[in-house]
Amino acid sequence: MRVLRRMTVLVVFVATSAVAGVLVAALVAPFAAIAAEGSDGAMKTYFALPNYLQIDTPQQVSTLYATKAGRAVPIASFYAEDRVDVTAGQMSSWVKAAAVDTEDPRFYSEGGVDVIGTLRGALATALGHGDDVQGGSSITQQYVKNVLVQQCESPSSTSQLRACYQKAAGVTPARKLQEIRYASALSKTYTKSQILTGYLNIVGLGGTTYGVQAGAEYYFDTDAAHLTLPEAATLVAILNNPSNLRIDEPKNSANGAANGYQLTLRRRNYVLQRMYLHHSITLAERNGAEKAPISPRVTPLTSGCAAAATYDAAYYCSYVRDELENDPAFGKTSADRITALDTEGLKIYTPLRLGLQSSAQAALSGYVPATEPGVDLGGTNITVQPGTGRIITMVQNTGYSNSGSAGQTSVNYNTDKQFGGSTGFQTGSTFKAFTLAAWLEAGHTLEQAVSTAQHQFPFSDFTNSCEDIGGGEWQISNADPAAPELTVLQATAQSVNTAFAQMGTQLDLCSIYDAAKAMGVHLADPSGTFQEFPSMILGVNAISPLTMAGAYAGFADNGTVCTPVAVSKIVNAKGKSVSFTPSKCTQAIPANIAAGVQYALRGVLEPGGTGATANPYDGIPHFAKTGTTDYDEQNWLIASTTNYTNATWVGNVKGQVDLTNWPMLGGTTGYDAKFAIGKALLPALDAKLGGSALPDPEPALVGTAPSPAHASNPTTASPSSPAPKSSTTPAPTPTSTPTSTATH
Repeated sequence: MRVLRRMTVLVVFVATSAVAGVLVAALVAPFAAIAAEGSDGAMKTYFALPNYLQIDTPQQVSTLYATKAGRAVPIASFYAEDRVDVTAGQMSSWVKAAAVDTEDPRFYSEGGVDVIGTLRGALATALGHGDDVQGGSSITQQYVKNVLVQQCESPSSTSQLRACYQKAAGVTPARKLQEIRYASALSKTYTKSQILTGYLNIVGLGGTTYGVQAGAEYYFDTDAAHLTLPEAATLVAILNNPSNLRIDEPKNSANGAANGYQLTLRRRNYVLQRMYLHHSITLAERNGAEKAPISPRVTPLTSGCAAAATYDAAYYCSYVRDELENDPAFGKTSADRITALDTEGLKIYTPLRLGLQSSAQAALSGYVPATEPGVDLGGTNITVQPGTGRIITMVQNTGYSNSGSAGQTSVNYNTDKQFGGSTGFQTGSTFKAFTLAAWLEAGHTLEQAVSTAQHQFPFSDFTNSCEDIGGGEWQISNADPAAPELTVLQATAQSVNTAFAQMGTQLDLCSIYDAAKAMGVHLADPSGTFQEFPSMILGVNAISPLTMAGAYAGFADNGTVCTPVAVSKIVNAKGKSVSFTPSKCTQAIPANIAAGVQYALRGVLEPGGTGATANPYDGIPHFAKTGTTDYDEQNWLIASTTNYTNATWVGNVKGQVDLTNWPMLGGTTGYDAKFAIGKALLPALDAKLGGSALPDPEPALVGTAPSPAHASNPTTASPSSPAPKSSTTPAPTPTSTPTSTATH
């Protein structure tokens, strides 16, 4: 047995001699490689190898930021590998000394290759001395190998990946020779400090944790600069064999909490001994550190948007990710965009205001429960900034998860389907704002009287130059009795369905659709077909809350509509700006028409208006619109100042449960919860975002001089009598020609 072992040692020694000769050649005289390999081809082979190694930025964690008290706050991370690069000055002197003393004590005096260490490492491997002997590769060589392994993350196929890893880290003379060539050249290009820093930023420390900063955060809940001596020695111990020496598996029978992580402890104490022998620590420091138990404080970095739930922002985070993954300006392909998010260490700044986000969540959750027996209940609230399209808040009644548990979903009810959202919800009377815009553009006025008495409307009463609506009859009703005739201003404040149907007969339905489309309105599900039948007037198309908020923000900004955006700025790991598609603003309707729509919608929050109970009466001018569908299955309140637009939706995610008197939280019902939410939230939005005086419309659009009840300055006292219930959007009842039906 001893003879066999000695023969094995001899074979290994001979096999490594050629490589050792090349090591000497790399450091002393290139021609020595000839003697080492015994042929003229050795020199040609060595110098024919590439000597330039491209050191790219390794995979790093991307971070999503929101704003709190005027400063950027990280709320979520995206990564394939948990790695955060830090400078040499941001690393504890303990961890640098531990790495050098243990892995490569001649690091500062050698070139890129340690000849003595390599020979000793080869012999130690042959003799089976294991972990208690210093490895053969220099830190520079190890850095080279880690860089090459890191570059293997790009191949897409498994076979390519396997081949790349074999080339980067395989145990072959050719691979070792290339590593030596790279290391020798690298030592002439970079300083020792740069090489050591790069190495400590890239080393694997178990699982998806790479680099001493991520290791310090993950294993000890600290940063690389504040690692203690025992902690620094432990991290250097782990890098020797990350798979077996990681300390985040307390139930591991071989190396877990029960045995004090004995494998790692043994290696850690070996590291401490090496530090003592090389005079980096005193005997007292070594002895004290050896007595310290390994006590990890594992702090996982949650990849993805679940972490943002701490800030009530998981759905917002999800929208940001979906927005970027769909953005061609952010990357040519979806795969490119995902890779960028997960590996490039991006800093993604958003317009999310965490203080207002908290207020919005509290207001919504105070009245709309996450679950309700007998109904698939949903609720959202979203705030958009007019003039920029920036999404300031976005909340939902449910918890963010794809677990399928009650009250949990990953579907974002605020957004379109392609951005992780639903297929949208019928908007009810909030759609009437676009009829108002078409009405004014057609030359009609707000003081013009319209009949409310007609409840059956043959399709022949309507014109649609865009679509053949065929024959049929539309039967509608109002939620509350209305006078036989009302002005458009009165009909808007009271949301009288029959009045708006009558207005539709005096318009081209296509002009209503065009006004909505110009304001950015579209179906939440792009595979659907927008219904342009008469029932469109009362909001039967399924649209997302974000889209409706963006459209009303267009009214607030004098007819200028901006595409919604949840990203303010992106910079990469080197601090350079990264491209993404910014908000695009266009003049959708003339400013005077927008002013006329605003003017009509002011009455909704005034005494007698359908949304009066939501008016905060805090001195900030508002305009708004309520919306419901049959049996209050879907309920909306959109309120705006010149500085923000806020949309609330409460309703059936799926199904058609009557929510009219359905008990909700805070003593509300499915119908009036939206008013309580508005009453709770609007003062907070007003206090932080405010709003200036709303413009008075041109007298020609009103039909007379603006009435005192619609003055720019709002009333400051609550109405003495409750507002009437908003008229509901009846489900269309087609005869020979179908109209739209609700889709969720």
